Amino acid sequence: MAHEPAPIDGLLSWLPALALSPLLLAQGVYVRRVTPRLPEAPGSRSGVAGGGPSLKLLILGDSAAAGVGAASQATALAGRLVDELMADFTVNWRLCAESGVTTRDLIARLAGVAGGRFDVAIVSIGVNDVITGGRTRQWTAALASLLDLLESAFGVRHVLLSALPPMHRFTALPQPLRWCVGLRARRFNDELLRFAGRDGRCAVVALDYPRDPSYLAPDGFHPGEPAYRHWAAAVAASIRQLPSGQAGEDRPARSSAGRQRGD
Repeated sequence: MAHEPAPIDGLLSWLPALALSPLLLAQGVYVRRVTPRLPEAPGSRSGVAGGGPSLKLLILGDSAAAGVGAASQATALAGRLVDELMADFTVNWRLCAESGVTTRDLIARLAGVAGGRFDVAIVSIGVNDVITGGRTRQWTAALASLLDLLESAFGVRHVLLSALPPMHRFTALPQPLRWCVGLRARRFNDELLRFAGRDGRCAVVALDYPRDPSYLAPDGFHPGEPAYRHWAAAVAASIRQLPSGQAGEDRPARSSAGRQRGD
């Protein structure tokens, strides 16, 4: 059984933040005022591409899943992921994502979306839970509800949860706000790993980004296009490692046939 941190651990980690709360509040107001508001990437949010065994893919989440920071969906997570997989599979994909949503918000949005049957769901969620002050246990409870919904309404056979990005590197956030947000993101990621180990219905895709300024969008908060390419490669590798029968049908041989895009 994974070790659960004692409540005092969380209290001690947040004592500096409590002491700095007036400054952090002022910095948060400043960031909201001066940070550019980038749009979600334009382009198709569903399509069929590739050749080989069928893979029905559901991509969902927040602004990163929606492609904020990319010029189009073709160069955002969805497009890059389809590019990675289309030589191995016939990828039937759908993107359901919206900027600003927390995990509970995402569940509410999905309740109004027509269901379907999907082999794999890729979930990018948690950044807004971090910055809105949610607690890790509330977050993982919401994740469990999300998994229930994906299984019951969308027939998802396997869920890949993307780890939170390295928020301590977000240049849009001044210090010490960046340090405090980064600390919370690390705690959320630790809890995410424990949750996945307990639940058994999902796996975590770790994201080891290099320290390269191009991996951030111009707003200093969202992924840049190189980050989307890096992220998609990590997710595709995780999909290929799924046990036989969980990622599409039989394991395919690589092929370049039947390449079409949804956008």
